[in-house]
Amino acid sequence: QVQLVESGGGLVQAGGSLRLSCAVSKRTFGSLTMGWFRRAPGKEREFVAVIGWSGDSSYYGDSVKGRFTISRDNAKNTVYLQMNSLKPEDTAVYYCAADRDYSVHFYAREYEYWGQGTQVTVSS
Repeated sequence: QVQLVESGGGLVQAGGSLRLSCAVSKRTFGSLTMGWFRRAPGKEREFVAVIGWSGDSSYYGDSVKGRFTISRDNAKNTVYLQMNSLKPEDTAVYYCAADRDYSVHFYAREYEYWGQGTQVTVSS
């Protein structure tokens, strides 16, 4: 079983930055595709970013492109989401997700494992 634990959420003013972390229990973390999703109140879950198992490939949702950066440290079994230039519309619960398939995924249904989520609130 793979366990994912997010941290780093909080309250920040518009224009500020936060870095989310997702610690993964699996010893073969290096073989997992890792993604970040978010869900704002009253909205569907939204794809934010994904990074391939090697870290060489990463993709972003249109709403965060140029502001967010996904990265991973395979030695620490951790994936990160650096969020800069935050906007009130970035307010959501952010979820980390993992999948054993070597392909990158953009849809939530393609991920096997999920964290419990961490709240990010951006004030105007």
